[in-house]
Amino acid sequence: MTRLLTRLFIKNPDDVKNNATREAYGSLSGVVGIICNLLLCAFKITVGLLTASISIVADGFNNLSDMGSSVITILGFKLANKPADKDHPFGHGRIEYMSAFIVAILIMLVGFELMKTSVTALADGTAMPVYSTTSIIVLAVSVIFKLWLYIFNRKIGKKIDSETLLATAQDSLNDSIATAVILLSVAVSKVVALPFNLDAVMGIAVSLFILFAGINAAKETLNRILGEPPSPELISDIEAAILSRKDFVGIHDLIIHNYGPGRLFASVHVEVPQDIDIVHCHEQIDLCEKEIYDNLGVSLVIHMDPMDINNEQVTFVRTQLSDGIKVIDENLTLHDFRMTPMADTQTNLVFDVVVPQELKISEKELNDKISQIAKLINPTFCCVITFDRDFTGR
Repeated sequence: MTRLLTRLFIKNPDDVKNNATREAYGSLSGVVGIICNLLLCAFKITVGLLTASISIVADGFNNLSDMGSSVITILGFKLANKPADKDHPFGHGRIEYMSAFIVAILIMLVGFELMKTSVTALADGTAMPVYSTTSIIVLAVSVIFKLWLYIFNRKIGKKIDSETLLATAQDSLNDSIATAVILLSVAVSKVVALPFNLDAVMGIAVSLFILFAGINAAKETLNRILGEPPSPELISDIEAAILSRKDFVGIHDLIIHNYGPGRLFASVHVEVPQDIDIVHCHEQIDLCEKEIYDNLGVSLVIHMDPMDINNEQVTFVRTQLSDGIKVIDENLTLHDFRMTPMADTQTNLVFDVVVPQELKISEKELNDKISQIAKLINPTFCCVITFDRDFTGR
């Protein structure tokens, strides 16, 4: 069914990097959610009125409120696809993350309300509700509908890497589990006479599950809004694309900014031989930037760092020092290494050191430790160090 709907209503279903395609997927998910919840609402309220079941009528109005998630989904994707303007030069893509966060808050509110109702029922000694055969059938149909909505939204959410649709899918799964638990408690109560309200106890368990799911969804979305590190796969792909060119011998200072799905901007320093033809190097940089944008969707700016890679003495000292600083922390790396001619009293080593986020020593202390290591290699070495931070999360 998911494949059929996408083929019918999405113009280019496989072009998921296209923002127009993403908006079409978001609109499809929202419309399907509105239709399904409207049908469930009408069905439950009708049956509830005919059978005088207050719980079924209440559940029907709950489906009406579930439409809010679908409306948020549609609005979120539509606003996120607005073109860049003077006030938002990088576009409006992060609105999609905001809409996912709102859905996560709604999930937590549902969990809190269910927890409050269940605890109150258990504390007041409210009797286990009695469900007719018709009520049980209605609830079973609701479980099937919500499970399908969960599968539908999860498939689309994974396809286009959308936090909003994954949060909406989780909302549908929560509803399905909550209703299934009601059916389970009804079945158990018909077989075993319990001295407590099993429905309330199961409601507490389900509310905890819903709250946990909502908190996780909110946390994941907030991480993207606040600026989480890029995926290891994306970093590896960028590195592989750059180093596949024979004139590029190393990279460092990779920084990637996420302004919403399909809106990635990055900068990186690329090491090249210092005697390379500058026109040729500039041409290779342009070609590399275009290749990465076409294949990975990342707008990359490359900065060229000339390196003396043909000087055996410089290469030897750089290798010795690179290995030596691993004693301090195995994740320490250096780059932009330059060395003045060897002298009898002082030889300057000028370089940058990338400091891991988890290394908790001061830059002065780290400078002293590295300087001591350099002097063990040669007493004349004097280090001039610039400290960098790794923004890739590694």
